[in-house]
Amino acid sequence: MHTYQNQKRLMRKLTHACVYTIVAMGVASVGVKMVQADETCLSPYIPKITGQEDFVYIWTLGSEGLGDEQDKMVTVDVNPKSPKYGKVVNTLSVGGRNEAHHSGFTDDRKFLWAGGLDTNKLFIFDVHTDPAKPKLVKTISDFAAKSGGVVGPHTTYALPGRMMITGLSNNKDHGGRTGVVEYTNDGDYVATHWTPTDSQLDGAVKTGKFADGYGYDLRALPRKNLMLTSSFTGWSNYMMDFGKMLQDPEAMKRFGNTVVEWDLHTKQPKKVFDVPGAPLEIRCAWKAEHDYCFTTTALTSKIWLIYADKSGAWQAKEVADIGDPSKIPLPVDISIQSDDNMLWVNTFMDGKTRAFDISDPFKPKQVFEQKIGAQVNMVSSSWDGKRLYYTSSLLANWDKKGDDNEQFFKAYSWDGKQLKENFAIDFTKEKLGRAHQMVLNAYSIYQNGNTPEPKK
Repeated sequence: MHTYQNQKRLMRKLTHACVYTIVAMGVASVGVKMVQADETCLSPYIPKITGQEDFVYIWTLGSEGLGDEQDKMVTVDVNPKSPKYGKVVNTLSVGGRNEAHHSGFTDDRKFLWAGGLDTNKLFIFDVHTDPAKPKLVKTISDFAAKSGGVVGPHTTYALPGRMMITGLSNNKDHGGRTGVVEYTNDGDYVATHWTPTDSQLDGAVKTGKFADGYGYDLRALPRKNLMLTSSFTGWSNYMMDFGKMLQDPEAMKRFGNTVVEWDLHTKQPKKVFDVPGAPLEIRCAWKAEHDYCFTTTALTSKIWLIYADKSGAWQAKEVADIGDPSKIPLPVDISIQSDDNMLWVNTFMDGKTRAFDISDPFKPKQVFEQKIGAQVNMVSSSWDGKRLYYTSSLLANWDKKGDDNEQFFKAYSWDGKQLKENFAIDFTKEKLGRAHQMVLNAYSIYQNGNTPEPKK
């Protein structure tokens, strides 16, 4: 049975050899990690499901030799009162393998945008006419051309009447230099906002050593006119075989080390923070009195806090470790609960989910951990915090091999102390592919419209 022991040893060897860029910055504890969607991570402009969700949409990578081998949107019934509870009720293939990754609703929650990191296509699904059966209504194939060279559409994030799409790369050198691309809800290109670099700061102020221009996630705090973006790596890395990348010292230098503060209304960059080690997912607090967001760093296994100080200025501070960085846990997706008291963090390498008490955001404390599978990536939390959903795939070329390449969707209930598995779907056995990112939906969101109610 193939495991990642060889990769782990290699990662430690590379760490000791100090080939990572971050070592040059004086950071001693180094690993290689990646992060990545849930009801509590949605844009604050989107209506929330505060009761029981009916469906989870899983944006799934096509896998060679499985089923039709195409990327697809998979719909799972997750309402315990439904006769189809725990079952796949619909699949919709989009053609080819595009490196399906993230998806996000428009501000009216009627449409779901999903991106492909390799082909740069954006797929727009109607999810309100019949939530049980999403319908593909538009495919955007000229994202790179319209944006002026941004590739790797990652986060699809709703603002009023707009969709903001972060890029991971560019079509000139396939490196990490990229930007944020703005569209209308109808799918019309509006503008490209390039991430600041040393040579093109666009009015932003560097707070440390870096202004690398890399991109990854995007989140907003409208009450503070704040937009934040994080950073990862370019096409040449994320489409490379994981083991091969680990053996390439130059590739291991090509990771971002910044979080950028933007003016939400004007889309102008204001500050570039040094957050060394590829800060990935950003999750912001929900309560009006909580002016902070969290991110985790891929190369150092740290939790970082982006917060407003007493003068109202935004700052970045490292506040906690995730597991034991020397054991290469590989942190992936994070999820903040709606009461702002807990942060869930998945670690891909050991297949665990961890819960951190963040009631004091400056001092997160791990209070729970549980193994979910041989590998685990995404975690999605219901608004009430009682249900958690997990999926397995990271990237097609980064997933584990052999028997460790478990591909699943799993549903759990959480009572505040224990996770209880309610059901699981084996995506390999069902010939669906690699289960990646999730969003939730419910009939109740559209109860004033003409949406059909579920049959009793």
